[in-house]
Amino acid sequence: MKNPAAPPQHSEPTPPAAHRRRARYAGKHPRRFEDKYKELQKNPETIAQVIASGKTPAGAHLPVMLPEVLDALRPEAGSVAVDCTLGHGGHTRGILQRILPGGRLLALDTDPLELPRTEAALRAEGFGEDVLLTRKSNFAGLPAALAASGISRADVILADLGVSSMQLDNPARGFTMKSAGPLDMRMNPARGLAASQWLERVRPAELEATLADNADEPDAPLLARILAGGTFLTTTDLAAAIRNALPNRLPLEREKAVRRVFQAVRIAVNEEFSALEALLRALPLCLNPGGRVAILSFHSGEDRRVKKAFQTAFREGRFTAISQDVIRASPDECRANPRATPAKLRWARI
Repeated sequence: MKNPAAPPQHSEPTPPAAHRRRARYAGKHPRRFEDKYKELQKNPETIAQVIASGKTPAGAHLPVMLPEVLDALRPEAGSVAVDCTLGHGGHTRGILQRILPGGRLLALDTDPLELPRTEAALRAEGFGEDVLLTRKSNFAGLPAALAASGISRADVILADLGVSSMQLDNPARGFTMKSAGPLDMRMNPARGLAASQWLERVRPAELEATLADNADEPDAPLLARILAGGTFLTTTDLAAAIRNALPNRLPLEREKAVRRVFQAVRIAVNEEFSALEALLRALPLCLNPGGRVAILSFHSGEDRRVKKAFQTAFREGRFTAISQDVIRASPDECRANPRATPAKLRWARI
């Protein structure tokens, strides 16, 4: 006798995926970078509100002193120009609009994350390879970048020495003490030591000199003894250690010390002063007769180097004119973009 047929097997229907609501925007201006999705997605209304409040939208960068830079450089149609720090492309875009038709611009940036994003945005605006060339390099590599691009000398050179807002705002890059992130601070994450590694290896005497030279830190000896050789995995670890090292300082003074230490370590990790000094030595050889250079600096150590280099080259006849006074951002710009407040602009002409 045969066994009765087994009852048919019915698979259970797959339940529909639970609907997940999008995270609620945390107030008008969320504090955490990753929560600012309206700004990161370029929502026009939110962007306008953030700028009106005197802040820079997350993932954006407002070019500092753009009218003053263009006035100092005086780019003309047909000029060959170089922007040594492409960043978000604000200055680059302004120069490109002045040198067309017939001009060419070489843009440099050492950041392998931001360079392709900005290049793609400029290409989408119609700036093709016949007009805009890009190279991954810091400004110390200007002579080599010119040669590799088939350019002997330029008519216009700009170097904006500031850190871009995209780097400062993103906790994953390790530049900001406002949010926890890996203590990195490298403009090019594939090159050199992260800030955490650098602090583990640095000796107190070297760190003291770094804090004094790179940020004019008044408590450099004390902070160097406490921080040198320490293990700080995140930006907030380092910020807390600096605050704890200065218990007798007022809260505002402790926060200023945090900013100065971060600045000093960032400059050391990226060898920024060495790159700047290499650029300053090369500039007279990279400009055509009548060519102009403008440099935007953001703290006294940078500005001192630019000022002295321009004065020396002028005395030796390698520059025919230099700016006599430093040029500062207007009060209106400083209100709209607080990051313009410390900016100093100097120019020179061959």
